[in-house]
Amino acid sequence: MSDTLRERALRLLARREHARAELVRKLAPYAESSEMLEALLDDLQCRHLLSDERYAEMRVNTRSSRYGNARLIQELRASGVDADTVDQALAAVEDELSRARQVWQRKFGADTPPVDVSERARQTNFLVRRGFSGDIIRRLLRGDYEGEQ
Repeated sequence: MSDTLRERALRLLARREHARAELVRKLAPYAESSEMLEALLDDLQCRHLLSDERYAEMRVNTRSSRYGNARLIQELRASGVDADTVDQALAAVEDELSRARQVWQRKFGADTPPVDVSERARQTNFLVRRGFSGDIIRRLLRGDYEGEQ
């Protein structure tokens, strides 16, 4: 193929935002050297075509309505986004308790916490898999969401 490394990188970025580490992984097999790849990525960042901040913001905005902070943090860290950038992206979204309540209501159609122990365990497991913290789940299933922000 006659694609240059820059063309390949721009095609990937045209489809969606990418974290720098993701582009390194995707472009490394096509780069002649790691120095060449790093120089290209530095140039893309200088031109504001590549941004971990934009990637983290996009990822959090699209997934925060379905997942808790723990899951979002894990996904962003796995994509190579640093902790400060992750914290900034999470600070811009709705608080975790209200997001958990929305997910819980969509899934279970309930406005009151379950009384049955097995149903409570089922709902707890669902929310844990979605990445909500134990404290948030306890507050939600106790019905302690009146103090939401």
